[in-house]
Amino acid sequence: MREFLYECELWVPRPRSEVFEFFADAANLQAITPDWLDFRIETPLPIVMRAGALIDYRLKVHGIPLRWRTEILEWDPPNRFVDFQVRGPYRLWHHTHVFEDRDGGTLCRDRVRYNPPGGVLADRLLVRRDIARIFACRREALAARFAAGGS
Repeated sequence: MREFLYECELWVPRPRSEVFEFFADAANLQAITPDWLDFRIETPLPIVMRAGALIDYRLKVHGIPLRWRTEILEWDPPNRFVDFQVRGPYRLWHHTHVFEDRDGGTLCRDRVRYNPPGGVLADRLLVRRDIARIFACRREALAARFAAGGS
């Protein structure tokens, strides 16, 4: 199976414990997901984040409604966690989140291994661009949320 890789990072001027705490609340995922995905968490909140936790979502991609279930494979506060698509639009979606102390703040790194239906052609025409837009929105929301003096 062909794998694609998407990586990005963002530095925020806040302590790692504070940044990780934000990610530990699954409800915050809505705040960092673009509106055009019409993203909704279906699993009742609050969700206890831990290895083995399952989270169900609904979203729309290019107007097509999708269901998505992820499992938290690794949970290592405040350093990292890994989510894995159990059910959803991809043949593979394995997302590693890493948080590191850096220059008085936190470096948030994302590494996504994925394989969309349609393979290389779909990735070149739609998927890679969509993923980049999603993570750009996420970076913008996180930068605003964790700006110096932000709440």
